[in-house]
Amino acid sequence: MADANNKSLLQKSSSGSSDSSKWKIQDTPQDSGLLPTIAVSLWLGWSGFVLWIILYAIFIADNYQRMVIFGLFTLSLVLPADFPGVLGHRFGDWMMFQAEKYFGLKTVIEDEDDLIRHAKQNKALIYAFNPHDMLPYAVFAFNPTLRRLPGKYGEDVCCLMTSAIFSIPFMRQVYTWVKGCPVDKRTFLARLHRGESSAFTPGGVQEVLMLNPEKPSDVILYLQKRKGFIKLALLTGSPVVPVFGFNLDGSYGYWFPRGPFMAKMSRLFGIVPLVFWGRWFIPFGIPNPKKIHVVIGPAIDVPKEGDNVTQESIDKYHGIFIVEVEALYERHKHEAGYGERQLRII
Repeated sequence: MADANNKSLLQKSSSGSSDSSKWKIQDTPQDSGLLPTIAVSLWLGWSGFVLWIILYAIFIADNYQRMVIFGLFTLSLVLPADFPGVLGHRFGDWMMFQAEKYFGLKTVIEDEDDLIRHAKQNKALIYAFNPHDMLPYAVFAFNPTLRRLPGKYGEDVCCLMTSAIFSIPFMRQVYTWVKGCPVDKRTFLARLHRGESSAFTPGGVQEVLMLNPEKPSDVILYLQKRKGFIKLALLTGSPVVPVFGFNLDGSYGYWFPRGPFMAKMSRLFGIVPLVFWGRWFIPFGIPNPKKIHVVIGPAIDVPKEGDNVTQESIDKYHGIFIVEVEALYERHKHEAGYGERQLRII
């Protein structure tokens, strides 16, 4: 928890955020029909596609079919991630427009004027999206194609995700088409230095390991030890924007082995080894068509400390971030149907 000084700073930084008359709300009617379902399958269905193709190649295919399958896999890994260029990105834009319908995306920007002010200063923003849940696909709300953000932020935001995705055949192309980037420090910092904003999920796969079907009312965020992005913010003077996504839970059913060894392996590879199922109970399929509700709080201004970042500054602004996330959740939980649920920040 933040100390009293942090809470005082919070009151100054988020004054007016509770004034709903200033909120910009965009709500897309939900449509989980044929075209949106196909588009979401082509976007989020690749983990299953790749697995089933590999199993087919190992246990069923003849030698010629195996050669074709693994040849295509190799070709995908050799070709550039953005192949075939403009055509691929246009296809990615189409998938995002259809996903917007499939999930009936609703976004709430609490202080658009504040975002516009930062855009005029040409500042990069760090959108810290919570929670991770099984798969933080709701971060697609920041895709530039959807123009949910004002000014330059509606054009240059990249969704950062585990680097492992960009080493998997076909998935590396698909996630590049939808404006995804690896979440490694080098990529993150380079974008901030160029004045380009990024959206990412600070809780990461650790939050997946903390999911507990026996406590469905708990909303768990693994943030207390996640301070690296605050350091990057202080290095570059990039404001941090707290974001919360409602209704991600229930998108998938799941099972995974628990224990310290699995936690260590998950941190090492950036992926939790698990079995999950979504719509129509298809293993490794697409998520159920949940009505996704994303709320974007006021930006937390941080000073640019460059190479002189101190642990005291990191702790201070991390504490403010934690309080802002809690406040953002509290302001919107009743409208989102989370009134009886408990937010736990670990």
